[in-house]
Amino acid sequence: MLSGKNILIGITGGIAAYKICELIRMFKRQNANVRVVCTPNALNFVTKLTLRNLSQNEVGVEEFDIPDFKPEHISYADEADIMIIAPATANTISKIASGICDNLLTSITCAFKKPVIIAPAMNCNMWESPAIQENLKKLASRGYKILEPESGFLACGYEGKGRLCSLEKIYDEAASILTTKTKGKKYVITAGGTIEDIDPVRYISNYSSGKMGLALADETYHCGNDVTLITTVDVTRPYKIIKVKSAIEMQEAVNAEFETADFIIMAAAVADYRVKNKSDQKIKKTNDDTLTLELVKNPDILKELCNKKTHQTVVGFCAESENLLTNAKEKIQKKGCDYLIANDISRKDIGFSSDYNEVTILDKNGGMIKLERASKSEIARGILKVINE
Repeated sequence: MLSGKNILIGITGGIAAYKICELIRMFKRQNANVRVVCTPNALNFVTKLTLRNLSQNEVGVEEFDIPDFKPEHISYADEADIMIIAPATANTISKIASGICDNLLTSITCAFKKPVIIAPAMNCNMWESPAIQENLKKLASRGYKILEPESGFLACGYEGKGRLCSLEKIYDEAASILTTKTKGKKYVITAGGTIEDIDPVRYISNYSSGKMGLALADETYHCGNDVTLITTVDVTRPYKIIKVKSAIEMQEAVNAEFETADFIIMAAAVADYRVKNKSDQKIKKTNDDTLTLELVKNPDILKELCNKKTHQTVVGFCAESENLLTNAKEKIQKKGCDYLIANDISRKDIGFSSDYNEVTILDKNGGMIKLERASKSEIARGILKVINE
């Protein structure tokens, strides 16, 4: 599966460094070419000889060890398809976030323009440090894939979150990025709940957080695709972001990107109605006990896209509080989309504002695939796998 892929593994000075020997073996079993670069402190936990024998390549450590007159931080960056930093210590995470290049590993990372996976491992109190969390957010906003540590007994004697995530998780993430069949396609993804103004201070909206659409955009980008995210939520990402507010604005933005898109994923919760005559001034409270607002239908963006699609694959979302599959089957026929993602918003452990979801994917031919409860990133990967088959 990974035959011929060039994988660069960066190891920093944490006790979990010894685990990376098995990760190297996992990639080598798939005939990948693995190169390893270590910080000097990493060699306190694992030897250069061991890493060289497992990877069958020389191990980079020193900044100015330059064979064949090639600057190592540039040559390593150019040759690799993906970079994995595991374990990533608090020190190295902070250096990368700040652009500090004081060793070979941090210099390579600075020069690396392809996908980077960072798997932190550290003391639980260090993990919870506001400075470390801020630096991780910086890295995520720049497109780095962060695989959070797990909870458990730590080498320092503490119990808490800080253990290196499973090697299988690191391997699967890298394999997913490197083997995506649709690499290079253009995806237009919508996210968040639209806002329909009543007056300058009041509006109609919904509980959508935009997390599912953002997870889809992130996972698509990590696989090397061209991503345009049209969102009502303020986010910073390395791919193209178009910020909108209302359903009309979202429709205009999607239409502008439609012709050049290969996939349209409508994950946003678009308001069905808007106020017919919104007020330019704040509506004052009166002595009346009621206030009547006249609403008009918003355009059915999903249906309109399906009616005019040529080469595009159009994916809709269906949020239901009852009769999930019955309503979803009716909706996919009515809208005419290629796929419809149905999720149950009545459950408190998934859906709106949650970091988890559970969905059923319907296709236009009547097929159904259920993705059991998992993080929204994992659900996003599952959705992308289905619509790309």
